[in-house]
Amino acid sequence: MHTLVDPFGRKIEYLRLSVTDRCDLRCFYCMPEGFNDFEEPAHWLTFDEIERVVGLMHDMGLKRVRITGGEPLVRKDVDDLARRLKHDVGVQDISLSTNATRLSKQAHALRQAGVDRLNISLDTLRPERFKDITQGRLDKVLDGILTAKAEGFTPIKINMVAMKGVNDDEIGDMLEFCVEHGFTLRMIETMPMGDTGRNASDHYLDLQTVKKQLTQRFDLIPTIDGSVDSGLIYGGGPARYLRVAGTNTHIGFITPISQHFCETCNRVRLSVDGTLYMCLGQEHNYPLRDLLRRGIPDDELKEALIAAIGLKPERHEFSEKPEQIVRFMSMTGG
Repeated sequence: MHTLVDPFGRKIEYLRLSVTDRCDLRCFYCMPEGFNDFEEPAHWLTFDEIERVVGLMHDMGLKRVRITGGEPLVRKDVDDLARRLKHDVGVQDISLSTNATRLSKQAHALRQAGVDRLNISLDTLRPERFKDITQGRLDKVLDGILTAKAEGFTPIKINMVAMKGVNDDEIGDMLEFCVEHGFTLRMIETMPMGDTGRNASDHYLDLQTVKKQLTQRFDLIPTIDGSVDSGLIYGGGPARYLRVAGTNTHIGFITPISQHFCETCNRVRLSVDGTLYMCLGQEHNYPLRDLLRRGIPDDELKEALIAAIGLKPERHEFSEKPEQIVRFMSMTGG
């Protein structure tokens, strides 16, 4: 039986699936202002092609799919794709990452389609600061978040990129917001990907310092196994979690720089153009689109997937070689 196991014995059970490289916000650490060098829609994998790849990966041990972008909700009928992956392919855990600008209109359809969980990017609760960071409107995002809450998504995870001199003065306020609404907060260190990421590295903030500061304001209790991101709250990703005492609110710390988690990495990323990326911090990749459009048989496509997973490196090199990743985060998928 073919299984997805990399050269270091890690089982690949988690796919970050990008359905578009486009986004309706311009966060300065992700995509440069004025950028428009997007993939042409003709280069995007179709939903049929995505379903085929995910179906074969599911046969080989894939358990979780996170739909990402860019902003996935700018692509039409994402709820239909989620329904196909959940009910036709049989993937049990379907989640979606979004900036929530369009979520108020699409939350119901996504919930009905079988999306289990949402990760929502939110770096600030201050409207003017939000505009400075994203060039967008905070009120649309908050409307989307509260609509998703009303639709019954649980957990809703708020992803906050912690940036020195940008939003480090309101991390405690964001945690209070999450406690109020029963959300999970995930703090993320900036990563030096592309020119935007390297510029953002000027605002790098070690989350170990943030954790110490938060303990002065909140009673944070370690989870039973905070280093293993599993189950309903934890999902399938790399965050290490603590719980706010007296509440059901968890706070996770994603620390690719200060405390990397490469030894437990169980994920790969499929970009909208059909390129399978083995590591967010390396260039190892395997193009699948041309194989799909040449009509490759399933058994040969499985062999290609095994070959791709065989390229997965042991770890990223963000600290040692920050210059080596030239693609933007939106090109790879979150």
